[in-house]
Amino acid sequence: MRIARLILVLFFIVPVVNGFGQQKKYAIHTVAFYNFENLFDTINDPATNDDEWTPKGAQHWTSKKYNQKLQNLSRVLLEIGSAENTNSPTFIGCSEIENRGVLEDLIKESKMANKEYGIIHFDSPDKRGIDVALLYQKQYFRPTTYTNIPLIVYRKEAVKKVDSKVEEKTDDTLQISNYNNRVFTRDQLLVTGFLDGEEINIIVNHWPSRSGGEKKSSPFREAAGALNRKIIDSLQRINPKAKVLTMGDLNDGPYNRSVKVALGAKAKKADVLPFGIYNPFEEMAKRGLGTIAYRDSWDIFDQIMVSQSLIQQDFSSFNYWKAGIYNKSFLIQTSGQYKGYPKRHSPTEEGFSDHFPVYIYLIKEVK
Repeated sequence: MRIARLILVLFFIVPVVNGFGQQKKYAIHTVAFYNFENLFDTINDPATNDDEWTPKGAQHWTSKKYNQKLQNLSRVLLEIGSAENTNSPTFIGCSEIENRGVLEDLIKESKMANKEYGIIHFDSPDKRGIDVALLYQKQYFRPTTYTNIPLIVYRKEAVKKVDSKVEEKTDDTLQISNYNNRVFTRDQLLVTGFLDGEEINIIVNHWPSRSGGEKKSSPFREAAGALNRKIIDSLQRINPKAKVLTMGDLNDGPYNRSVKVALGAKAKKADVLPFGIYNPFEEMAKRGLGTIAYRDSWDIFDQIMVSQSLIQQDFSSFNYWKAGIYNKSFLIQTSGQYKGYPKRHSPTEEGFSDHFPVYIYLIKEVK
């Protein structure tokens, strides 16, 4: 049965079948993740490889283009999850942002300013200068602790030689130290705080790319999955009932080893044991849905997963309700070689991103 939404922000009514025909009220929060695809400012930073994204660089990245990109992103962010929630996402995990400054510009966009988003961001070791971050609505979430946890991985000799037939074309190439072969990649951002008075933990990720080929680069993402699992384990040792969300651009699908084995995510709620992880996007992948396309093949690299403590049937506290991919028509390329793909930046147009955003809803019964 379709859910009828109230006009009041953050509340909707779920029809519940019972002997009295009563309806229950629930508070709702949307949690979103979006890869912003190269959200760079126009200033040349000598500490990073950002020359391409400057007025004199290959992208001819001007203030006009940058401001249009910000407008495009703000439009998307305000609409994610609007099918069931009139408020924009309470949490927005984001990747491929150059620095804190671009996020400050983004949340000042006219339509976003009144949402009063806060920013949690750290500079990462990524040599292109692209980081992860979390935006949150201050009126609903109060962060208490946050930290960036480095992913320490090294290239082995086996990865040095790449078969050009299997190498995936990406501007997110692996940056490797000439001194010790360390792969410079994004940290994992851990944020803990209170959502309307309830403690919740959020991890934001952007795992190593498939540069060099999916198979040869897989160990890096498996290491990222293992680190994610280690973070979750540490939270659950402190509090066995810890509520944890982990989200990001994983550069792997829900069925890859990094997610299924290293992290241990399950596709069905019934298979999730205590302290386990539920991944609602695996079933979507099986249905052929996607957040990113490559060589006319779709995959779901962008995922939001939740701990077993968030899939309980008791909605006296916040729990997972359902998930989705935000792929409205205005986000889709309508012509040319990439017709049907996410509408990304091109030499003639400032698009949105080469990824579709994803989201989940958290709900709690209101007496």
